[in-house]
Amino acid sequence: MKKILEMKNITKQFHSVTALKDVSIDLYDDEILALVGENGAGKSTLMRILSGSYAANSYDGQIIMNGKKQKFSHTKDAENAGIEMIYQEISLMNDMTVAENIMLGRMPQKRIPGFVDWKKARQIAVEALELVGLDVRPDELVRRLSTSQMQLLSIGKALMRKPKILVLDEPTSALTGKETHTLMTILRDLKSRGISCIYISHKLDEVFALTDRITVLRDGKVINTYTKENLQPDKVIEDMVGRKVENMYPKVHVQMGEEALRVENFTVPSSIPGKNIIDEASFSLKHGEILGIGGLVGAGRSELINAVFGAIKKEKGEVFIDGKPVKINKPTDAIAHKMGLLTEDRRASGYVGTMNLRENISLASFKEISKRGFLNKIKEKKATKVQFDALNVRAPSIETNVLNLSGGNQQKVVLAKWLMSDVHILFLDEPTRGIDVGAKVEIYDIIFELAKKGVAIVMISSELPELLAVCDRFIVLAQGRIRGKFSREEVTEELFMKAATNIL
Repeated sequence: MKKILEMKNITKQFHSVTALKDVSIDLYDDEILALVGENGAGKSTLMRILSGSYAANSYDGQIIMNGKKQKFSHTKDAENAGIEMIYQEISLMNDMTVAENIMLGRMPQKRIPGFVDWKKARQIAVEALELVGLDVRPDELVRRLSTSQMQLLSIGKALMRKPKILVLDEPTSALTGKETHTLMTILRDLKSRGISCIYISHKLDEVFALTDRITVLRDGKVINTYTKENLQPDKVIEDMVGRKVENMYPKVHVQMGEEALRVENFTVPSSIPGKNIIDEASFSLKHGEILGIGGLVGAGRSELINAVFGAIKKEKGEVFIDGKPVKINKPTDAIAHKMGLLTEDRRASGYVGTMNLRENISLASFKEISKRGFLNKIKEKKATKVQFDALNVRAPSIETNVLNLSGGNQQKVVLAKWLMSDVHILFLDEPTRGIDVGAKVEIYDIIFELAKKGVAIVMISSELPELLAVCDRFIVLAQGRIRGKFSREEVTEELFMKAATNIL
């Protein structure tokens, strides 16, 4: 096979932190290469160098494509060389249409200069949508799409530019099983057509099934490279985390207390008249219990807990805390009742990117660290440092900007925000999405410790093995209604999926 890409001796520093140290990788024609490693290992940084997001003068080392040295000063340089990158953080224009996003910067022109050929633009958009199996209209506003639809749209947009190398950073983190299967079929087809891929994912089952070679990064260095022939899954995980992971789901059994939360007859309207996202949903939760909420994407899982938390409006429904009725119309009401919500998209609604860790951790606790409307900085610093240390957040200090952290550590910061507010009821929406194997185990440990302390927890996860292993009891949603309720002892993956697909 012909070598299409070499990245040689790449070293990248951010002030005093070395993100990459003498990293070298290569990529062949018709190959899918996986980059795996913990959050903060340097995978995304390396790919941002390849995509031109970090200019050539900001790092040491060489990029060689088809034997020629390349210097990318901007993403356009990389695109012109045939490199397309799909980032983990979806970057689309929400108030533009699907077609406008696909053709952004490349709008087809009519013969008369300055006039867009909208018919051709829509035709190209339809081709892109068909390529990724996305059933939406070209004139649909992007902000109306779900997260998974936006991810598929980003992939379709990149493919229409006919890249030589396609880089995908956590492409399936927001996709359903069916959508993931579609994407893998697309990538195998691209490989057969001579397009090489670099695939970053924490979902190792996907990596093992899809890729030809796997390169492991840890602490900014290449640890090992495996081919399909010499692949050892346990060794890959050990290389990633620097130690053996004996138990991915270290379940701790906790003595449960009295009822902490009861939700009765919750109904959440949709934007379509006469149609509801959630219909008459009811459930209860005990202190120390972890309740799993499952269902396919679009079943209404996130909408249900957001409505209970007051983040979106309900049509009707009652909430009881410790047996007493309470009114929760907005998130501040929920916080006042010692409730917390770790949202599905930490980047959009979990933290404030312009703030440091101290400021982010204290966001839900102003009442406790303020007096007569004035923030007590000494009290804030002391309280946030306690959470910073307790959750083992890997950062130079609490004054570090949250955007400088890996995904797993950002998730810990969001958790720390709620722990500092002394929550008694905690909603976790996809708490391990987009984080590595080692960080997942740490998050599970935190969840179990909270349950031991009597915190009542509701957990949503699209990873069924994770949900079944971590939770004590389950409710399954389909089309906005609860279609199944199972104990830990009786639940099986088959039973769960039958309820999720509404065939029970």
